[in-house]
Amino acid sequence: MTWTISNNELTASTLLNMESIFALGNGYLGVRGNFEEGREEEIPTIRGTYLNAFHDIIDVPYGEKLFAFPETQQKLVNIIDAQTIRIYIGEDEELVCLDQGSITAHEQRLHMDKGYSERTVSWTSSAGKEIRLTYRRLVSFTHKELFAIHVLIEPVNFTGKIKIVSTLNGNVTNYTDPHDPRVGAGHAKRLSVTDLGTSGEYAYIVDETMASSLQTACITRHQLDGEIQGHFEVEAGQVSFTASHFLSGPLSFTKYNIYTDSLRHGDHLVEQGIQLHQKLDAMSFDDLVIEQSHYMDDYWKSADVVIQNDASLQEGIRFNLYQLLQSAGRDKYSNISAKGLSGEGYEGHYFWDTEIYMFPVFLMTQPQIARQLLLYRYSTLDQARARAREMGHRRGALFPWRTISGTECSSFFPSGTAQYHISADIAYSYIQYYLAERDNAFLLSYGAEMLIETARLWAEIGHDHHGAFHIDEVTGPDEYTCLVNNNYYTNVMAKHNLKWAAKSCAILKSFDEPGLEVLSKRLEVTPQEIEAWEKAADSMLLPYDEALGINPQDDTFLRKAVWDFEHTPKDKYPLLLHFHPLTIYRYQVCKQADTVLAHFLLEDEQDIGTIRRSYDYYEGITTHDSSLSSCIFSIMASKIGNIEKAYKYFIETARLDLDNTHGNTKDGLHLANMAGTWMSIVCGFAGMRLKESGLSLAPAIPEAWQKYTFRLTFRGCLIGVDIQKDGVTLQLLEGNQLEMLLYGKRIILSNHQPFHQPLGCNSREAD
Repeated sequence: MTWTISNNELTASTLLNMESIFALGNGYLGVRGNFEEGREEEIPTIRGTYLNAFHDIIDVPYGEKLFAFPETQQKLVNIIDAQTIRIYIGEDEELVCLDQGSITAHEQRLHMDKGYSERTVSWTSSAGKEIRLTYRRLVSFTHKELFAIHVLIEPVNFTGKIKIVSTLNGNVTNYTDPHDPRVGAGHAKRLSVTDLGTSGEYAYIVDETMASSLQTACITRHQLDGEIQGHFEVEAGQVSFTASHFLSGPLSFTKYNIYTDSLRHGDHLVEQGIQLHQKLDAMSFDDLVIEQSHYMDDYWKSADVVIQNDASLQEGIRFNLYQLLQSAGRDKYSNISAKGLSGEGYEGHYFWDTEIYMFPVFLMTQPQIARQLLLYRYSTLDQARARAREMGHRRGALFPWRTISGTECSSFFPSGTAQYHISADIAYSYIQYYLAERDNAFLLSYGAEMLIETARLWAEIGHDHHGAFHIDEVTGPDEYTCLVNNNYYTNVMAKHNLKWAAKSCAILKSFDEPGLEVLSKRLEVTPQEIEAWEKAADSMLLPYDEALGINPQDDTFLRKAVWDFEHTPKDKYPLLLHFHPLTIYRYQVCKQADTVLAHFLLEDEQDIGTIRRSYDYYEGITTHDSSLSSCIFSIMASKIGNIEKAYKYFIETARLDLDNTHGNTKDGLHLANMAGTWMSIVCGFAGMRLKESGLSLAPAIPEAWQKYTFRLTFRGCLIGVDIQKDGVTLQLLEGNQLEMLLYGKRIILSNHQPFHQPLGCNSREAD
């Protein structure tokens, strides 16, 4: 049961959210869970189909534009709509839909173990003619360009004429809401139809973006009971396929849609789409379902998390892991946007969310996807170098706060460009990949260069003051405090970045000294520069307040008055939608975890007492207005031994989208929070860490659970982790032998020989 998400509500607000919940994707192509027949105007819909990284370029308007403000930004484009299938019954051709006749039963189901969605409708016409429809749809993981819909039409008390009209529509627009900055960018109409028509059994439309001149095509073919029956009509901006039939028994209709685009497929998009169709001609929809199911079996083998006695949480964690898989880009053009491929929130931009929240899930379950996410960032390195020069730095790479194709898309620099920490976040993910895979060849080809160029950024922006290395005028993860000096998170992440840039050179020297010499010559790296990185790291200022025994968020944070939480009504949250930024900046109030997040990522920089006191202090002034926050507070509550509090925060993350707790699921899913749910379990309750010492676990279990299990992929091995009240059991499911740490003690796992140990304790003070 927990493998299936279901819904039978038909209220307007629920249906909008369900369009995101039932979205399907494969990292390249995403389709929202819209109704094939469409909806009446009174019931709003956000009808959407998206290709990862397929974007247009729009102007950024400013009242006052200053130097190096981005002049343009990229915007994910809603592309050709192939979802529409309308069914008419009887001589009067009554349309089967919500606002005609009556719906006697309706249910949507998302089969996460099989990788497809399903919708059943029992409908009665105004004349009493009743039919049953079963829609199934999938976006193929094996054939990335394919989106297929199958409809089974079954008469209940009716025989007679039925007409099916399938439409391909190139006249599409993006969704915008001027009252919400998360979907506030205008320019809804970004595509124009440049070609449309038919070629034998295929209908096609080619669209082109207005400014970026990217092209996409959708090529569609149909089958009615396994045959090609019907005729095409070409109209302004759309192509329709109409098939008429005498319905006397079950009837099957299948629509196969292939999407191509000029980023990946170059020219001749229609011809390439037809060729891809022809390769799939022999596959029925049921064949595609079987193939999809095999793919999902392989994914869940390494990614599944089991919570034994809580069906609601079990459903939540599997839904989150399923949607993460659907969202991850698999090529050099694409990454994971904040909303994945489920909606248009944040214009489809990629943020730091990928590296700090989503990358760890793939690193430990699907390392080949994690590697590809790193390669995307590497492909934009030259643009990051150019941005650093634009921002006044002679050397180094400054990655954009929000982007699609690699250039900065953030027009509000205090909480955008000023978040320099994104360069350290990206460096951190490269370091974690090396620690997990020990891939020296990858380090030589990509990793060391990324670490070197990001380290150069810190050497450029920072400076020595009274023997300490300072980084001024930046913004940390907490966007309620902007443009500060010595943000703890930024400084400690920069320190890590600088240390590892030097360390990567040392590793390469021992691994491939000639390769290092070639790299150093190309990048003009000198021993003196490496020494300067090490010196800056060693002298990095990490703010500390002696009186409170905590790490201040920045130099002046503790001098500010604390926000008046007591007299702030609930309807004034999130604060960013109700107060001017300057008002918020003047107070001690956090949108999300900042210093607490730093203590998670680099816990060895502080003792457990400082971490605990910092946690307690920041918990009292954090609103969690960002969906990225609660999971970090859950993880660190586990770290300091408060499993009950960790569980409370975990509950807030597990079903955030399924229950629409932030009220904006309609704009797309919260992918970073979804990944944070996994981290709350694996890094929080189970205490997983990845350091130079290797992989380690320190499991505890919430009181409400009897058992939870998960799996980890590490250096070619697959590890099963089973945690119950009476102890933890580890088993090497794939691989011959693995050394790791359990509660700080080194153990060796052998193939198919379970290792069992009682739980250490629910306190992590000894960590």
